[in-house]
Amino acid sequence: MSSSSSTVTPEEPSVSEVRRFSLRERILLWLISSASYVAISLIGPTLRYCISWEEAPAQADATYEKRVIYSFWHRAVFASAWLWRNAGIAVMVSRSFDGEYIARTIERLGFVAVRGSSSRGGASGLLGLRGQLEQGNLVAFTIDGPRGPKDVAKPGPVLLARASGAPMVAFYVALSDCWVLNTWDAMTIPKPFSKALVRFSAKMTVPDDEADARMVEYQGKLQAALERVTGFAEEHVAQVGSAEFPVLKIKKIKK
Repeated sequence: MSSSSSTVTPEEPSVSEVRRFSLRERILLWLISSASYVAISLIGPTLRYCISWEEAPAQADATYEKRVIYSFWHRAVFASAWLWRNAGIAVMVSRSFDGEYIARTIERLGFVAVRGSSSRGGASGLLGLRGQLEQGNLVAFTIDGPRGPKDVAKPGPVLLARASGAPMVAFYVALSDCWVLNTWDAMTIPKPFSKALVRFSAKMTVPDDEADARMVEYQGKLQAALERVTGFAEEHVAQVGSAEFPVLKIKKIKK
């Protein structure tokens, strides 16, 4: 479990503030974000996705549900970004260098990047995501970002769930064949024509009057859900294309 405080504190600059990067960093940001966008755009269309749910969605052919707070591991950004491109999903990203190139990449894919940090409470980022929920948009956290520890859920989604009344859902995208980068998160890059199994957890709610002392308990439930869907997806990804795990027919996603 993360030892981060469960209270929201105004440690972050306002959402409108943008970190200043050096000339070298700006050049690298352009190169990395451009290369990432091209790679996702080229490999993404070849992937064979299947979506699996612990709890059946309202629409049988849904690829997500609205007004939900989603959480997933940082390493699954690539496959997630292609599947849910142009859906207007708001994602919490840090103001670090790594967070900035991810923000620039996903913005080109139709996501909304909200700067903040779930690891330090990130009051401004949480307020930005709450505003997105109030507008009817989806929100998501790369829950072990921006710099780890890997596969450890941080408290941001729990705090937002209590403040907004929206339920939390964890998901993971397992890949049948991928490159694993030597990064803190072991980022996975799918190889062309790989199978990709998305597994969603059941919804979890946090009462709006829940005490701070119990936030760690809900954070533990989110951690358990993430571990559960990760294990399921990794175990069954090879079966994508079978009768039990049919390949998703990708439709044009609208907001």
